[in-house]
Amino acid sequence: MKNPTAAFIDSPEAYVAYNAAVHMRDKRANELKTAMMKDARVTGLIAELGKWPGPSIASHKSAQQFFHKLAFLADIGVTADDKGVSAIIKKIVKDRDANGIPTLPVKIPEAYGGSGRQEQAWALCDAPTVLYALIVMGFSDRKIDTAVDYLAGNVAPNGWGCIVSEKLGSWRGPGKKSDPCPYATLIMTKMLLQYDLKKYKKEIGIGAETLLGLWTNSRKEHPYIFYMGTDFRKLKLPFIWYDILHVTDVLSRIPGISKDKRFMEMLAIIEKKEKNGCFVPESVYQPWSDWDFGQKKAASDRLTFSVRRIQQRVGV
Repeated sequence: MKNPTAAFIDSPEAYVAYNAAVHMRDKRANELKTAMMKDARVTGLIAELGKWPGPSIASHKSAQQFFHKLAFLADIGVTADDKGVSAIIKKIVKDRDANGIPTLPVKIPEAYGGSGRQEQAWALCDAPTVLYALIVMGFSDRKIDTAVDYLAGNVAPNGWGCIVSEKLGSWRGPGKKSDPCPYATLIMTKMLLQYDLKKYKKEIGIGAETLLGLWTNSRKEHPYIFYMGTDFRKLKLPFIWYDILHVTDVLSRIPGISKDKRFMEMLAIIEKKEKNGCFVPESVYQPWSDWDFGQKKAASDRLTFSVRRIQQRVGV
């Protein structure tokens, strides 16, 4: 398929159509962006995030977390210049630590190494996603540069571990301290690819090799209780947690990745799920049931577009 994303310019889902137009550099992009910004689901998310930072973090995997919703808006093309977004960004950047890293309200019980009080803090399972969203939305300042550099500098030879700000005390996720956190490594690699591929080529390479190595050894290595089994292999959107589509999408942004057999193995598993030229969600986040990827009965334009975009990046 020469231009596998072209067909989605006619999608009834305005946000999918707009993304396809941008990807294809189609002249209808501005018109479709206007339509997307009138979508009640999009304006609803922007209005909701106007109450940033939202609920205190109880689970980073929760689809209700504001930072995941922010990243989704960034992924579909909402920018810092769009109505209501600048106010959200002002609230985000208002709460940053000395290293320029955005903080969120979190409460870790003393029994788990925290203070037992609600703190403004960050963890490597949220900060990279917030930074990623800000970067994609077009926001930048010196503190963003400082934050990215600081977090990138925490990479180990085997990727990024469970790292948190000082306010969270000795808390960390379940697992060996020396193990890489698959999720933190995924979103750090994702953020650095978006920020500056050349500057952080070494760190991105480490992140990619860690993720690919975990895939190869998925039967015996489960750091921080992250598995790559049946649930990992289910097609699911939006990009919130550690799953095959999220990992493959991030890795597909690395030049030359199609030469890696491990990456192509993951992509082949995704491609085998195709039905009549489309892809149907196999798992869903209930808070996203209003979106075309929030059900498991019919093909999803957003999901199919996401797979086609990966294929186009790697020349499949």
